[in-house]
Amino acid sequence: MPSNTPIFSAQNISLNFGHGKKLVTAVKNVSFDIADGEIVSVVGGSGCGKSVLAKIMLGLYKPTSGVFQYQGKAITNQRDHWNDVQCVFQDPFSCFNQFFTIRQQLKDAFGILKNKLTKEQVDARVDAALRAVNVEPAEIEGKYPFELSGGQMQRMLLARIFALRPKVLVADEPTSMVDACVRANILDYLMKLKVELGMTIIFVTHDIGLAYYISDRLFIMHEGEIVEHGSPDDVALRPKNPVTIQLLDDIPEIHKEWIKR
Repeated sequence: MPSNTPIFSAQNISLNFGHGKKLVTAVKNVSFDIADGEIVSVVGGSGCGKSVLAKIMLGLYKPTSGVFQYQGKAITNQRDHWNDVQCVFQDPFSCFNQFFTIRQQLKDAFGILKNKLTKEQVDARVDAALRAVNVEPAEIEGKYPFELSGGQMQRMLLARIFALRPKVLVADEPTSMVDACVRANILDYLMKLKVELGMTIIFVTHDIGLAYYISDRLFIMHEGEIVEHGSPDDVALRPKNPVTIQLLDDIPEIHKEWIKR
């Protein structure tokens, strides 16, 4: 695989839902390349199409038109794709079965991988992943999802990513349901994933302040289109589109201080 091949490449992709008068275009003529190892944030308000775009990257939706590729090839097999591309969503409780222990579910996640590990290897990977998010394995032994807080469950989702070690993580609003302290921890764990595993991260958020803090590039979405893109400084300090300006006006003061620095 040539080093200059994008991890994701989109050429004029659109995705429609419904037909006739009920036709809705969720993604409209979007084009981009994302390089291996980048952190790219897709930023926009509710209904802008950012989560739909994330699901295209995950192989859950196929574009109605245009060309979308992962490492230079079309996504033809979801299970194979999920060996390389994993996700973290905003509601961690919906991602775990409430009737099985957390540890068992972390171990079961290895079933998606082509290269099978021994029981001992799986246990070791799970223990290491828990410690990577500052949780001692004994702390969750025998615990079920409903016994943990939302912040703890988000760490369990990230522990699963540390355990599986995919090439790409799509993180869709992973900080929206937690308080400021936990939010900062989750962002630190995302940076740790990039540094330790060399992971490409797609961070989907409505908060341009958080995106500025964590990203190599920003994509601003509105009504299904990418209306502005560039480095965090280019987009946040020299915004050109009214949508970007509005997003900047809406962020908390503490995030504005980050950007000023």
